[in-house]
Amino acid sequence: MERFEDVLAVGGRTNSLGRAGEVLDLLRADGSRTDELFACIGADDAWVRMRAVDTFEKLVREDPGRGRPYVGRVLAELTTSDQPSVQWHVAQLVGELGLTTAQRATAIAWLEQRLATTDVDWIVAARSMATLVAFAQEGHVAAAEVEPLLEVQQDHRSASVRRKATRLRDALRDRP
Repeated sequence: MERFEDVLAVGGRTNSLGRAGEVLDLLRADGSRTDELFACIGADDAWVRMRAVDTFEKLVREDPGRGRPYVGRVLAELTTSDQPSVQWHVAQLVGELGLTTAQRATAIAWLEQRLATTDVDWIVAARSMATLVAFAQEGHVAAAEVEPLLEVQQDHRSASVRRKATRLRDALRDRP
């Protein structure tokens, strides 16, 4: 049986997910190696980290219950990563995992930190905005707290982030 870190290392040095699909299929059939996958998010190899967090996020999106045992680690360990591909998946994960009120507050503060500046990677900005606005629409954070952050992102260097920030701000304002 191959170690996940070895499997995830294969695939070249592009944004390719390599053999990550194989790992996901194995975990769909048998989740007993989920700890091994999660450990790969902290691997030395940035490509392994990217493939591991992408695979973990897909697993959680399909079955949020599989991610619940990792909520504390996502918030404590993954939020410290400066790797954009980890950050954008964390922004997705915090919206997909069932968080307690305290955990959600931690996640919201982390998302707000990402959006307080335009020096954030464009995908991190886009994912963070989407999750934070969803939290606002669910009543977990005030729209008045989110709108100024969306306005910051309207000055982002990426045109797609600027457009998304405008759309999300308008959606928040149009909400009853």
